[in-house]
Amino acid sequence: MKKPVIFTISILFVIAVITTGCASGAAAPVPESADQKSVMLEAEAPAATPIAMEAGGRGAEISFDTNVVERIIIKNADLSIVVEDPAASMTAIGTMAEGMGGFIVSSQLYKTRTEEGLEVPVADITVRVPAEKLTEAMDQIKSLVADPQMDVLSENVSGQDVTKEYTDLQSRLKNLQNAEAQLEKIMAEASKTEDVLNVYRELTNVQEQIEVIKGQIKYYDESSRLSALHVNIQSQESVKPLTIGGWQPVGVARDALQALIDTLKFLANAAIWLVIFCLPISILIGIPGWLIIRTGRRWWLKRKQQKQAEALVKEEK
Repeated sequence: MKKPVIFTISILFVIAVITTGCASGAAAPVPESADQKSVMLEAEAPAATPIAMEAGGRGAEISFDTNVVERIIIKNADLSIVVEDPAASMTAIGTMAEGMGGFIVSSQLYKTRTEEGLEVPVADITVRVPAEKLTEAMDQIKSLVADPQMDVLSENVSGQDVTKEYTDLQSRLKNLQNAEAQLEKIMAEASKTEDVLNVYRELTNVQEQIEVIKGQIKYYDESSRLSALHVNIQSQESVKPLTIGGWQPVGVARDALQALIDTLKFLANAAIWLVIFCLPISILIGIPGWLIIRTGRRWWLKRKQQKQAEALVKEEK
């Protein structure tokens, strides 16, 4: 068999390997933003085959042994709390995350107004903490409030199993690396410039795919140690209940009193609008309108009297 024929068959074989490898993992999605998700591996193995665990809560390496099942769970948590000083609590949460080996993803401190017109501070902070310390971190944050039962407004922890996507990436990477080795071997044996360029084009395409998959795998590996935790921090003044003489009405009485206050506020606002806005507009529009109507009425009466006088003159003639 001639060398060009062997060369062509080799290229076709490598392309077939690439196509098969990519098709086997085509369903693997691109990971979401690292600021929104974190990855934690949980190892499950038979009692006779324990797996060495790292500090991040995952096996030392990914094993494809059918007797070992490793789960990759993307986790994130949300908390909403009420404190006396949102700014100080936000600083404390950031310090806590850094002390645990994590970091601050984002933080924001701003002001808002209550229905009573009171300006109060509000803070939002997102941190990443080691996955195995997520519960501890949430407990420390909840300890910042005065009354955990009343001042922890919401708490949510969610997770997504991406084990299949991760193993698909590993399989695709292995196939592409095999194809890369074959293409490099073929290019080393090629003698014609056209053949070298064709193989180089295919090799570059394979290497680009390898880099993309390595980036996705690196995202999972680096994020496996950390979990995302978002905290909304509100001020006590923003949720303080209506208080009258030290007594806090509840149930129907509180709702009725709040409805009365809202009604009085509406009537007061309506009166203000009536005096400041409606009355001047009425004067500006009403007085000219009244003058126009009065002038028109006088002209009409005068015109009527003239017609009556002309009619009498004609009858006398």
